[in-house]
Amino acid sequence: MAAFEYIALDPRGRQQKGLIEADSPRQARQLLRDKQWAPLEVKATRARETAAAGGLGFARGLSARDLALVTRQLSTLVQAALPIEEALRATAAQSASQKIKSMLLAVRARVMEGHSLATALREYPSAFPDLYRATVAAGEHAGHLGPVLDQLADYTEQRQQSRQKIQLALLYPVILMLASVTIVGFLLGYVVPDVVKVFVNTGQELPALTRGLIAASDVVKAWGWLMVLGAAGAVLALRYALRDDAFKRRWHGFILKIPLIGRLSRATNTARFASTLAILTRSGVPLVEALSIAAAVIANLRIRDKVVEAAQKVREGSSLTRALEATGEFPPMMLHMIASGEKSGELDQMLARTARNQENDLAAQISLLVGLFEPFMLVFMGAVVLVIVLAILLPILSLNQLVG
Repeated sequence: MAAFEYIALDPRGRQQKGLIEADSPRQARQLLRDKQWAPLEVKATRARETAAAGGLGFARGLSARDLALVTRQLSTLVQAALPIEEALRATAAQSASQKIKSMLLAVRARVMEGHSLATALREYPSAFPDLYRATVAAGEHAGHLGPVLDQLADYTEQRQQSRQKIQLALLYPVILMLASVTIVGFLLGYVVPDVVKVFVNTGQELPALTRGLIAASDVVKAWGWLMVLGAAGAVLALRYALRDDAFKRRWHGFILKIPLIGRLSRATNTARFASTLAILTRSGVPLVEALSIAAAVIANLRIRDKVVEAAQKVREGSSLTRALEATGEFPPMMLHMIASGEKSGELDQMLARTARNQENDLAAQISLLVGLFEPFMLVFMGAVVLVIVLAILLPILSLNQLVG
């Protein structure tokens, strides 16, 4: 059976949209008529995504939350000994999203045609990326699809929670920085000129600090809008330039050399790599294939290229530890744990443990940076206010001395 999208009029004359399963469009129309609905349009659901696929991020097709929910429901139903086609149908029926329901029914139609679940999911690469499909394929091949889907749901939820923690941790510093810049710009552009105008009209020679403040105020008032446009233009130009792979690699290499930021970027990418490699090896995906897939989820192209080279060395017979150590991008503790896993034959468990350690280290680094940023911004704002107050008080003191 295939899935069809329909538009029909119910007995009250209201237009209804939805999905229905049938062997053909004619049968779909007949099923609607049996419900006393008048079909206006019946068409097969899209078998493939119309947009170009290729995204590895979950957000392009399904959000991480939706993907985790769908995977969890499928896992529960499959482990309850329900056939995969029935599990897909039940999961689609429980979904409130028309997009997800259409997608799942289209996948079910492919499964009903005799394709494996991993092959059917290939029709939606942006919703179900390489990592997801390879893990499902390994679970189907080994005959334990239910537990593998359960691991995938855990992995997706953990990734979403980690992303939310990072976003929430960075939200306050970003707001504080924007507020600080806005306040300083407002003071220099509108408050300072009115205050110092009194001193300028006296004709006396102003202190150097006051003259500097007046000059800065004039620049902000005259060219502030141009500065904002220039900053926005620089951001847009950088985004455009990053479309070129060669420039993007140079930029990513430059980021890794920046103090603190480079360390945070390296920790983020290695943690993502470790968690992805852990879920793949634990699900039975061959190590060489798992390395190739895990390399693709690394955002920094410099680190990704080195991991691809490491995967090639493993394919040629090198150990995983020596291959990763040659990249120079992974922390020693992670390499020691992987080496221990290779020696003991428990590589999947050690990878899972080092992935947790990397996530914890990343969270600690972000907390440290956020903790340092807050007092830095307070000191910066205090210094700016002190300079403005001194620039205003110095001429007043000079006037008092003249009067005295």
